[in-house]
Amino acid sequence: MRTLGVDLAAATKKTAAAVIEWSGGTARLVHLALDVSDEEIVRLFSVSDMTGIDCPLGWPDAFLPFIAGHLNFDPGPVLSHDGIAGRRLLAYRDTDRFVTGRTGLIPLSVSADRLAHPAMRCAVIQAKIALDAGQQARDGSGRLAEVYPAASLKLWGIQARGYKGRGAPETERLSAALADLAANAPWLDLSGYGELLAASDDMFDAVIAALTARAVRLGQTLRPGAGQAAAALSEGWIHLPAGQLSGLAGG
Repeated sequence: MRTLGVDLAAATKKTAAAVIEWSGGTARLVHLALDVSDEEIVRLFSVSDMTGIDCPLGWPDAFLPFIAGHLNFDPGPVLSHDGIAGRRLLAYRDTDRFVTGRTGLIPLSVSADRLAHPAMRCAVIQAKIALDAGQQARDGSGRLAEVYPAASLKLWGIQARGYKGRGAPETERLSAALADLAANAPWLDLSGYGELLAASDDMFDAVIAALTARAVRLGQTLRPGAGQAAAALSEGWIHLPAGQLSGLAGG
């Protein structure tokens, strides 16, 4: 099995990709790159069994009618989201609320925060993948799944907080997180990429995304419940690990 992890940013220069090959109870990091283009993501997707992407695959179901109502001078859909509670439905998806309930982490809003630009790029990438390899369901039931590295790390018990950034404290925390990952996943061969990973939180997140993609493929993530399935297909669904990190190697 080959799994691809993508840490998607609005800018190509901040986008990272990692490919892990799985065989015989071991895993090997065979590709790691920064400054990854849309075309390269589509190419890597085509030769991978499962892809985990750290970016929303869709917007809240309430968001588009709200924007359409504003555009068409139709007050109904707009006024139905008056007040803070109504605006929360525009800002957060079912899956965002599910993640917060399970982990205590609050994902950034795709419609009201810094994820807007990456999500627009992600929509274009999804369209390019559809032309090349067929449409992929946004709930992760195909070969593309939405992942959240911070949540995966927390649920796997990897000590990784405050590692994003260029300063000395962040670099030290990233090195510690990488060491903790290596200790908890002795079956993972980083193939000489250790120094690059210790210097780039984007690359590190791409590796965590590739590991989570393996969990998705093995059925070791939390899936939408009956009341969440429809929204997951339109809004996207963040796949949270349901098992231990050690369970990835032997599946």
